[in-house]
This record gives sequence, C-alpha cells and structure tokens, in this order.
Amino acid sequence: MSKNNIIVLGIIFFLVIACQKVDNLTDKHNISFKKPDYFPEPIYNFSANPLTDAGFNLGKKLFYETKLSRDNSISCGSCHIAEHGFTHHGHDVSHGIEDRVGIRNSMPLFNLAWSKSFFWDGGIFHLDLFPIAPIENSVEMDEKLPNVINKLKGSEEYKKMFQLAFGSADINSTTMFKALSQFMIALVSTDSKYDKVMKKDADFTTTEQLGYNIFRANCNSCHREPLFTDYSFRDNGIGENIAKDQGRWEISQLDADRLKFKVPSLRNLRFTAPYMHDGSYRTLEAVINHYRKEIQLTQNLDPILRKNMKIDLTDDEVSSLLAFLDCLNDETFIRNTQFQEQ
Repeated sequence: MSKNNIIVLGIIFFLVIACQKVDNLTDKHNISFKKPDYFPEPIYNFSANPLTDAGFNLGKKLFYETKLSRDNSISCGSCHIAEHGFTHHGHDVSHGIEDRVGIRNSMPLFNLAWSKSFFWDGGIFHLDLFPIAPIENSVEMDEKLPNVINKLKGSEEYKKMFQLAFGSADINSTTMFKALSQFMIALVSTDSKYDKVMKKDADFTTTEQLGYNIFRANCNSCHREPLFTDYSFRDNGIGENIAKDQGRWEISQLDADRLKFKVPSLRNLRFTAPYMHDGSYRTLEAVINHYRKEIQLTQNLDPILRKNMKIDLTDDEVSSLLAFLDCLNDETFIRNTQFQEQ
C-alpha cells in the first residue's frame, strides 16, 4: 500500500470517527411536544425557544451535569429523579450539596409547559429562569452562575453541543437555560389510564368511576382536570411546620399569602411520595385523612375548606378515590429512557 493510500485511509478514518462523535452528540430522538386535544394550550412560548433534538440532548446533559454545583457533586437530576416523577423520592425535604438539608419537598417535573410559575412559592415566573434558583441556593448547589459557565467553556464536548443546538459554540447563560428548558418542556406525562379514558381507548372500572365522581365533587376545584392543578396558591390547613415556612409570603410579603403553597398536580402520585410541601405525609391515605379530619383553622385557610372544615368520606369512598388516583399514574412516562441519565 502506497504512502498516499495510507494518508487517504487515515483521513477517511478520522472523518468517520468525527462523524460518529457528531452523531453521538446529536443522538437523534425525534423529540417533539405533543398536546392532547383535551389539554389547554401551553403557556411556554415555543416560538422563542423551539424544541429540537440537539437542544433537548444538550438540556438533558446539563440536567445531569454535576458541574452545575460548587463542588461538582450534584446535578438537577440528583433531587429530581426520573424514575420517581422527577422528585427526590424517599426524602421529606431535599438534600443538596454536602448533604445540606432544605425545608421543602422537591416538586415533580412534568407538564411544565403549562405552568405559570415555579416552586412551591411561585418564586420563579418563567421556565427559562428556573435553574438559577437551585444553582445559587446555598443549601442546594451553592454555586455562582459565572463559575458554571466557565466550567462548561472548558469542555470541547459542550462547545460542540452548543454549536449543534444554537449555531454557536459560545456558551452563555441564555442558551444554557434555553437548553435546560427544552429538556424540561419535553417531560410530558399524558399516558395514564385517565388519559386513555379521555381518548376513549379505555374505560374506568366501576370502582374507578365512583372514585372519579368523588374526586370531581370534592377535589376538582383545586386539582383541576386534565392537569390536576389550577396552579394557584392556597392554604390547605396543614398549619405552620417546624421550619416555620410561610410559603407564598416569602415571595410577596403579603399577609394574605402566609402559608399558601402551590397546588401540586395529582399525576404520578404512586412515584412521588412523600406528599405536601414539606413531605410530612408518607401515604395518600394520610393525605386524604388530613382533609377528612385534620384541617387546621389557619388565618388564610382556603374558603372552600373553611366552609366545612372537613370532607366527609366513608372508608369505602376513600378506597374508590384511591382507585381513581391510581389511574393518574403514567408508567410510560416514568419508564421513558429518553429522560433518564445514561
């Protein structure tokens, strides 16, 4: 074999390897955002940040990137575990850098394109700004955004991924947050049994239908279908906890907002225990019993609860309600390997 042939083969080999690396970075998943007909229009502005395979892949890598924390020990995925509805399953409240303990339970991450605000207190009003809070929170990642950007700039792989996603190898906070948003808006959970019933692909059992009727009579005003939240902030009578967390008041400083927390979605409850903003209830039975007999008459107790101070349910009705709530679990979403760390 001539020297020229060897050189040509070497060039071909280099190009093949380079193309393989680009293909690995692109890792085409054909990601798309699909809204069921019975869902409202999303809040997120897709025209300002179109969802692409390259953007999703970059956002996913960033979501599981430990360089976002000060000591490179934890990522977003550390407290938002895919197999558990992107919650910190098993922890009453989340643990951050150096095992520092927070005061709130990690909210699940799915169907975020419909959310008007983020966190239990609504302290962030746009998904593209969402990551700044955990990154710079002293008990979560305890890092400064400029440091994160400098870490990412030191990576040739990230430069290539930013180039693929946004047409420029320049790494900045705007494109970093947009990439993270692309990953998070792709976390759509719409394949539970409830969804199949809404699509007329399945039917509730007699018990599930009874539970659905009970839900609509007692819970739907706050946990509104089909997202199973109205995204409002309400005082549900749980009272002040040991951390003296004041909820929405921490943001607004309005007395009328004391002990008000965002109404969480009831989807995927099987995977997201414990419950409430402080993880104080470990089972759904305990949550339901709170509304049956443990509501506290607090200053800003929601008027719906203040009216009766309890929801009258028999034990059989509780069983039926639990059967319906189980219809809100989306195992297809939970098992989706596209969302899991590889």
